[in-house]
Amino acid sequence: MKVDPKSIGVGQYQHDVDQRQLQQSLETVVESCVNRVGVDLNTSSWTLLRYVAGVTERTALNIVAYRDQHGRFRSRTELSKVPGIGAKTFEQAAGFLRIRDGENPLDRTAVHPESYAVVEQIAESLNTPIAQLIQNQEFLNKIDVRQISAGTFTISDILEELRKPGRDPRDQFIAPSFSESVREFCDVQPDMVLEGVVTNVTKFGAFVDIGVHQDGLVHISELSNRFIKEPSEAVKAGQIVKVKVLSSDAKTKRIALSMKALMGPAQNNRRTKHSGHQPPLQPSMTEKLAMLSNKWKVS
Repeated sequence: MKVDPKSIGVGQYQHDVDQRQLQQSLETVVESCVNRVGVDLNTSSWTLLRYVAGVTERTALNIVAYRDQHGRFRSRTELSKVPGIGAKTFEQAAGFLRIRDGENPLDRTAVHPESYAVVEQIAESLNTPIAQLIQNQEFLNKIDVRQISAGTFTISDILEELRKPGRDPRDQFIAPSFSESVREFCDVQPDMVLEGVVTNVTKFGAFVDIGVHQDGLVHISELSNRFIKEPSEAVKAGQIVKVKVLSSDAKTKRIALSMKALMGPAQNNRRTKHSGHQPPLQPSMTEKLAMLSNKWKVS
């Protein structure tokens, strides 16, 4: 999170739009991701803490300064001693800050301190300590939600978190299988079939990382065996694809790739109006004239 999101390269025309709006939009996305995953209060830098809901850059610096002066945080309630963190800030940020091996075992979960009383009530109903309640499916399955004084959705969220505390909500990352024989640019040869990952999608095609520190280009005409108006109709960033090397130029550092070359011929899905039957025979010109003659014939 120390890297400016604009430096990553998020689009072909990112420098043509209003830079202030772009910066705000990128920070909003980063803030959403950070709050969904949560951060470790005792190890995170101020650059990461500033993305937590309710925490400003100045407050993040105060948290790090307090941690350097007094040592690691032992509980979430200790946050109230940090300058700049009032009741409202604590209410917004506490649920996203994690403390491992703290005084309260719930501090390492996403359960908000406001709901600690509900968890204590659950533990009392089962006559078991809170620490043993966490990640214990046997105890959690015995809970009678009718005896708990909290809303149905609140209880459901708490139980889900207790079953898998600190769960990473992100999807499993699947890395592409780069070829062991292709490590450098000079190893890339025409007609090779390689696996890679799409790194960027532009108006004219898609760039694919094949593991040689130089992305190859799949032109829009080589993306699919059917007609497409936009490359995004065929691929998306992060997608793992199979490509065939069309050419590689060491002087210009350009690699031309194709996905279409590995696909079969396009299927013709067009159907006639009478699919499955012979098309009706059209009358000849003589038959048409006879029909007109009979139509206007005076009896």
